[in-house]
Amino acid sequence: MDIFDNINPLDFRYYGRSKKIFDNLNPYFSEKAMIAYMCKVESSLTRVLANRGVCSKAIADEVEQACKKVTADEVYEEEDRIKHNIRALANKIREKVSKQAKPFVHFTTTSHDIINTAESARLKDATLNVVVPFTIELEKTLIDLAKREKDTLQIGRTHGQHAEPITFGFGIAEYVSRLGEAILEIKKAGENLRGKIAGAVGAYNASSLFFKDPEEFEKEVLAEMGLKPGGHSTQIVEPEYELKLVHSIVSAFGILANLADDMRHLQRSEIAEVGEEFEKDQVGSSTMPHKRNPINFENVKSMWKAMMPRITTVYLDQISEHQRDLSNSASSRFVPEIITAFVASVNRMNNVMGKLVVDNENLKKNFDKNADMIIAEPLYILLAAYDHPDAHEHVRKLTLESQKTGKPLTELVFDDKSLKSYLDKFTDDQLDVLKNPKKYTGVAAKKTEKICRKWGIELEI
Repeated sequence: MDIFDNINPLDFRYYGRSKKIFDNLNPYFSEKAMIAYMCKVESSLTRVLANRGVCSKAIADEVEQACKKVTADEVYEEEDRIKHNIRALANKIREKVSKQAKPFVHFTTTSHDIINTAESARLKDATLNVVVPFTIELEKTLIDLAKREKDTLQIGRTHGQHAEPITFGFGIAEYVSRLGEAILEIKKAGENLRGKIAGAVGAYNASSLFFKDPEEFEKEVLAEMGLKPGGHSTQIVEPEYELKLVHSIVSAFGILANLADDMRHLQRSEIAEVGEEFEKDQVGSSTMPHKRNPINFENVKSMWKAMMPRITTVYLDQISEHQRDLSNSASSRFVPEIITAFVASVNRMNNVMGKLVVDNENLKKNFDKNADMIIAEPLYILLAAYDHPDAHEHVRKLTLESQKTGKPLTELVFDDKSLKSYLDKFTDDQLDVLKNPKKYTGVAAKKTEKICRKWGIELEI
């Protein structure tokens, strides 16, 4: 099948065309992978039955080998015939084993014992083997960038306006901190996914016919899958375990989108403090040859916009009537798309941030535009500290006079005779800040180092 015959943009544009992402996620999120995981649950079930003496080890081995031979095509063909996916899976396993082994395939279980356990197992594996490592790669890139630019002066911005000085590295350190926390949440949620072997209503009705300790039996089967049981399953595992994983990923996606949006704004023509690396043959516009658009940052934000609202569906899937209904059957199948889009965006951000061009000349030029006004805050705070009766209002009027007359604020301050008695109390370091606003960066560089060090240690980068 040609990749461009597919309908989903993830397949033909964002996932299928990237060998790195495809090779990493396909073993978990393809339908072949899901069937393989469900077969592994069936095999694990028989293995524990053998361990408990319900069937022989030879039968467990036979079922295991049969499970390895089951294909997605034959399961779907059987489902078309009987209209039930898990019975179709069981039938195809049973076809491949002896008469003696057939009764032990799907023994005491219901469909969602198999489905929920397989889904949790593949999501856990994908999270720990792909999502977390990919995101840690991006975190490392951000740490390296923040440390490299920890002393690079930049004007801070609030409400889109120039505010106080920071460093470019300090701005990136914000995302190091936020993403670091998000990685821990994703990992925690992934590790806490649960399975079930509790039967049709969660009361172990069928397994209790054979075992005095059906809950222990469940634990043993799930241990084969690297999982633990939920606290109280019905026909399904409590939905909150998976919900917490998706929520943590969507939250992290928002952090990516925020970073992408910040970088996109800093790439505006009138700001131009950063730029995406532009390849030799890359075209920015079909009609404007000069354009160098921030396409990667815009793509990440756009992908987040497409996926973020889907968390609503995952919340809606919390509702399942009584011991279960089918209203989440179709909707829950799209969860892997959210994770796939996130991984694709993490990979894209890692590539572009690793090659980010920081324009020191424009950083300086933008800083210098309002450098004189920067002293307004430290001046007002220092005057207030030295007992000026109305420091804020006095400084506000000086800034208005500066804007009206064009005279530098520093000149107006030191020419203001009413301020002389207060200025005389300032320390040399405090006066130095007023005369050299570039020094008014607080602990930006030190904080950057601290944050980068913390997350480097925490994530073993």
